Amino acid sequence: MTDKRKWYDGMFSTEDWWAFWLGGFFVILGILAAVTHLPLTGWIVKFKGWVDISHAFGSAQKGLMGPWASLIVSYIIFTAVTAAAAAIMKWNVKDYIAAWTIIFVLTVVAYIIGKHAYISAPATKWHKFGLESGLQLGGAYYIFALVIGLIIGNFAPKSFIDFMKKGARPEWFIKIAIVCLGAKLGVKALESAHFAAHLIISGICATIAGYLLYWPLAYLLLRRGFGYSREWSACFASASSICGVSAAIATAGAVRAKPIIPVLLSTLVVVYATVQLILYPPILTKFLLHEPIVAGSSLGLAIKTDGADAASGAILDELMRSAAQLKLGVIWEEGWITLSSIMTKIWIDMFIGLWAFILAVIWVAYFEKRKAGEKIPKIEIWFRFPKFVLGYFFAMLIVMILGFGNIVPVKDLIAGVKPVEGALRHLFFLLTFTSIGIVTDFRELRKAGLGKLAVAYGLVIFCIVTPLALLIAWVFHHGMMPPVVKNMIGG
Repeated sequence: MTDKRKWYDGMFSTEDWWAFWLGGFFVILGILAAVTHLPLTGWIVKFKGWVDISHAFGSAQKGLMGPWASLIVSYIIFTAVTAAAAAIMKWNVKDYIAAWTIIFVLTVVAYIIGKHAYISAPATKWHKFGLESGLQLGGAYYIFALVIGLIIGNFAPKSFIDFMKKGARPEWFIKIAIVCLGAKLGVKALESAHFAAHLIISGICATIAGYLLYWPLAYLLLRRGFGYSREWSACFASASSICGVSAAIATAGAVRAKPIIPVLLSTLVVVYATVQLILYPPILTKFLLHEPIVAGSSLGLAIKTDGADAASGAILDELMRSAAQLKLGVIWEEGWITLSSIMTKIWIDMFIGLWAFILAVIWVAYFEKRKAGEKIPKIEIWFRFPKFVLGYFFAMLIVMILGFGNIVPVKDLIAGVKPVEGALRHLFFLLTFTSIGIVTDFRELRKAGLGKLAVAYGLVIFCIVTPLALLIAWVFHHGMMPPVVKNMIGG
């Protein structure tokens, strides 16, 4: 069989490539902002903790414009660029813009509600908001967005659901966000160079755990234990062992799985990550107070969404520092426990693209060759490789090269890129969860056996991933302690 496709085919006709183009566009815009000192990314709306709703959001560059101006400008620009891409991909642009607008508004509402200080603020910031207590659910806005979407996707009239699906593009939105996540990795490297060496081993053990231990165990459990297909099992293994929604989508693209598979798995990832976010920090504080870095690193190894991992790391940091002051008589520097969690998760995230490539090679060269009984062109591997992952690595590398090479002052580079890897990325992540809810029909999920899948996912998370995470974190971080600000006992 001769494949007449060219390597550049699909560059302007697929969501995958348009995630690369749009994500790369905003990263380059951030770099240009750093070079020119113009507010090219400062207009991006940023949502903040609040008790007075007038302070719930504002421009990423403080004081650049009023809150509502920032929100409206963000809506106009994001609508324009995504609608332009939709037009080139030959979608119904009118319907897309109408549905996208509703999704954008609903996502903003979920974001504002979820960022209320009583819901989201850690205890260290209660005094800032005049609170005496709070829920400390830093990632609750993801759940609010998902619930809003699920209500529409399961209870709205079918005609309205079909209309909303014209703008609900969860795979596209999260791929754009993942490209921006690459810029975040570059920024974290620039910000954390002075102590990154102390945590680099965490990345090594995370890679080993996530890809060489968790993945095959999760795959075999679903394939052999629950009787699912190879495509189901591969996406399931990536979602439960690597980095949740992002890995499920990357793997689905690599193995050509049905679109419903990553959508189903994304729902499970969010629900279980929320449970972990609530349960793990207090449990780890109680039993691992003398090993705070072990506890932090284990979160990065065990929790499968970046938002829940960062939120749980922040909660753990607060709980452990408070407990250490009370029970151990020491005050640890703020942020090290959170950082141990985030850095571990970042290292896991870095290898999504490599793993997707490996799976694409395996599926093309072995499984599909055996099915088809004919030779599959090697270029098929290129077409299977998720193109947004190229944007992910491009964003990471260009930020690191410009910063570490002193081509652009690090302070300027971080200021220019921060709104993209922070505010923009978070907003597109949230748009993803609203969209996931809209396209998720529980009637279809029941037909697909969601109950059995949920049991399997729970078994992997609580019986395989979490115990191994604790073991590996203990082996590599046993005895590591955050720097001490003050020793109250020894002076």
